[in-house]
Amino acid sequence: MADSILQYVDSLKEEIITLRRAFHRYPEPLFDVPHTSSKVADYLRELGLEVHTHVGKHFGMGVIGVLDSGKPGQTIVLRADMDGLPITEQRDHPFRSEREGYMHACGHGAHMAMLLGAAKALTRYRDQVAGIVKFVFQPAEESAVSSPVDGRMISGGRDMIEVGMLDDADLCFALHVWPDLPAGTVGIHRGHAMAASSHFHIAFQGLNGHHSTPHLAVDALSMATQYVTDVKYAIATELDPFETSVLCFGTLHAGSAINAIAGDSILSGTYRVLSMEMVEKIHRILENRAESIAKTYGGSYSSQFRLGTPLINHEIGVELTLEAGKIALGSERIVVLDKPSLAGEDFALYVEKIPGAFAFLGIGDPSGNRTYPLHHPQFDVNEAVLTSGSKLIVQWVQQALLHS
Repeated sequence: MADSILQYVDSLKEEIITLRRAFHRYPEPLFDVPHTSSKVADYLRELGLEVHTHVGKHFGMGVIGVLDSGKPGQTIVLRADMDGLPITEQRDHPFRSEREGYMHACGHGAHMAMLLGAAKALTRYRDQVAGIVKFVFQPAEESAVSSPVDGRMISGGRDMIEVGMLDDADLCFALHVWPDLPAGTVGIHRGHAMAASSHFHIAFQGLNGHHSTPHLAVDALSMATQYVTDVKYAIATELDPFETSVLCFGTLHAGSAINAIAGDSILSGTYRVLSMEMVEKIHRILENRAESIAKTYGGSYSSQFRLGTPLINHEIGVELTLEAGKIALGSERIVVLDKPSLAGEDFALYVEKIPGAFAFLGIGDPSGNRTYPLHHPQFDVNEAVLTSGSKLIVQWVQQALLHS
């Protein structure tokens, strides 16, 4: 059974590459994915699947294809992300991004192509499937934006989960291309796989003034710079040094004239930890320091947070991944990873709700030549591994059937 469907995936190599290149040519950021989601939905419809579009409670840009075998069994969620990044591509290949200032610098185009290839194979061999398979294509994995519904910072995973996408699901799986692993290998963590990546925006409100009369103004730029110093010191001295934590500021905007005191400033950043306890502890530090500085300077502040969730694989998901990987790719290509990544992934919200696992598909050059990291303007995907990813996805379903 397994050999025939895996051999069929091999026959889809050129089609999967073509799909990846089509997505790469037209990257779209966050929830602004009308072209991408339409292409995904059209492909799923051509396979004869039940297709749901505009999925999501807040932004409604997700796509789900449903393969219902009509036979009793588990409901399995397979997820790929759709959004690109606001990065200008520096590679010059025939399928270079046609949208200046945007590119698929995190491999999401490859993720979509691999999942669509797996969907085609599983649909062709649907007589060998029991239960339901949901092919989930999610926007806005890269970040979160303010919800038009309730103002919260929402990522694509939360948007789709809050509409009930996982309510009837039993298992979930996702795959991410990974430059740090040799091409064609699969890495899986037992337990912690990725950090809780929390995003914050802190705005200080002061009072504009002229440089000649600073006593009549409240300097919001000074509040922001004092905040950076105080927060960095607090992170270094108030947290257990044996607890992993990284906090970095990404942006600071203030002022409009060289000789005017800024009345407003806003800064943003992220912090990455491995437990919800640390998420909350740093959240309190960020709020307390902002409140203290605003009071000291005679101004005020406002804040907005997207609190992250650590991605922790479930034992059953890890075991199914190890089994599936050995069958689909060979035991020599499966690696158990011991050190979690401090990058964040909102697939953490999926495994927070139901059992599952998140695996890494190596795209590193085995000859030792440089492979550019994720989010680099010269990032690229080794297309030879795409069928390997589709095979793993297909075999996840096959192994889940054996354990149902």
